[in-house]
Amino acid sequence: MAESPTILVIGPRWVGDMVMAQCLFSALGELHPDAVIDVLAPAWAAPLVKRMPEIRRQIDLPLKSGALEFRMRRRFGRLLRGHYDIAYVMPGSWKSALVPFFARIPRRVGYLKEMRHGLLTDIVPLPDDVKRRTAQAYFGLAQGGTFRAPKLAVDTKNQAALLGRFGLEAKKFVALMPGAEFGPAKRWPSERYAGLARDIMAKGFAVALFGSKNDADVTAEIATLAPDVVD
Repeated sequence: MAESPTILVIGPRWVGDMVMAQCLFSALGELHPDAVIDVLAPAWAAPLVKRMPEIRRQIDLPLKSGALEFRMRRRFGRLLRGHYDIAYVMPGSWKSALVPFFARIPRRVGYLKEMRHGLLTDIVPLPDDVKRRTAQAYFGLAQGGTFRAPKLAVDTKNQAALLGRFGLEAKKFVALMPGAEFGPAKRWPSERYAGLARDIMAKGFAVALFGSKNDADVTAEIATLAPDVVD
């Protein structure tokens, strides 16, 4: 591989996973200080990726979640031919490895998962003790470097504006994000969140509830059970 490789990372499709993906990005930056790293991810991830100094740019792949869209992936991969030396495929699905395969990227690194022989050139062993530890599993794809917890760059002006808007003080509140993409089956019960919020507030911290418009009913329910939270 070139001393200053161009790297394409096929990123995850969920917010929490994208934050944890920085464990891989920082390790790659340590191993290849002069590398150029781009990440292929949904459009919503762009503001998050901008807060990761290891990444040059985010490339939007406009696919529906869970959709194969084989022709789109093939066409997109062909557009990327000749631009990258190595690809890291973070998701475990078979379809996630198609773009770097069609891009003919010489090295394509990932875990075997959905029997991706042929699509990947470098299959990384996945130890049993990290299978359910997402951040450590992402870091493991680098096969070296130092594990670091995610640390996003902070826009201090935006931070100050938001704190003022909601009457919060930096380092004196705890943020809870109780929503779940697939509804109650994947979500901790509201009464548990409310109990946690009350415990936190009893220790002198404020509690703020964050989420998308789809989470409004959930945060409102928690706010009813724990009236002093900021919703």
